[in-house]
Amino acid sequence: MSTSVRGVFAASLLACSAFAATPAFAQDETSPPKEITVTGNVALTSDYRFRGVSQSGGDIAVQGGITISHSSGFYIATWASSLDVGDAYGSTEVDLFGGWTGEVSPGLTLDAGLLYYAYPNGRGADSEFFEPYASVSGQAGPAKIKVGAAYAWKQDALPNFYTGRKDDNLYVYGNVDIGVPSTPLTVSGHIGYTDGSLAPCYYCNADKSGWDYSIGASMTLFGPLSASVSYVGVSGASVDSYTDDTVVGTLTATF
Repeated sequence: MSTSVRGVFAASLLACSAFAATPAFAQDETSPPKEITVTGNVALTSDYRFRGVSQSGGDIAVQGGITISHSSGFYIATWASSLDVGDAYGSTEVDLFGGWTGEVSPGLTLDAGLLYYAYPNGRGADSEFFEPYASVSGQAGPAKIKVGAAYAWKQDALPNFYTGRKDDNLYVYGNVDIGVPSTPLTVSGHIGYTDGSLAPCYYCNADKSGWDYSIGASMTLFGPLSASVSYVGVSGASVDSYTDDTVVGTLTATF
């Protein structure tokens, strides 16, 4: 089963970085900020991993997304990726989501919304589901820290192996990003915990909880092109090209 909400968090980080990099004095008084902003990205990754679990069978995946943001903080977006997790989900995942992001107190930013997972060419009647999400982020010295949660209530696409009935899933996580002074390099760390039917090894040995983690670095190559590399892993059983630890490289272009 696919377990992705990475489009939301990636879009949020890109948006925050863009705003932080734009000095206030660069605004032309005769040209007020646009009310509507459209941003996007395309990426090529060596393995589509989300919450530590491969969604591309350990192979290369092509991804991309578009976000439409309003000056009020509200946004709608879509993100898609190639897949290789079985016929029930087909070869494509499309995430549709919307929410609000903005500063709720000095130095503290909230991002909250609702995400819908769709599999347009999948053969599973109950493969699509909803997942609300929320996160707060802020700066602590040189580090940008983010904590968040995503909760999927009981739905047909989230079965309980023991009872065959609907199940729910809770995911909580923390991220830290530290820019290396005088370089274009950012070092990042992530840890997450899942409790529910989307746990990393639920489909390996019915373990309904588990941890995922990653540590890596990213940098701007030139213009809109950036690259990242991360070591990714999960707790529990190691299944080749599914839950085994791996190194993931990604090349991303933003527009």
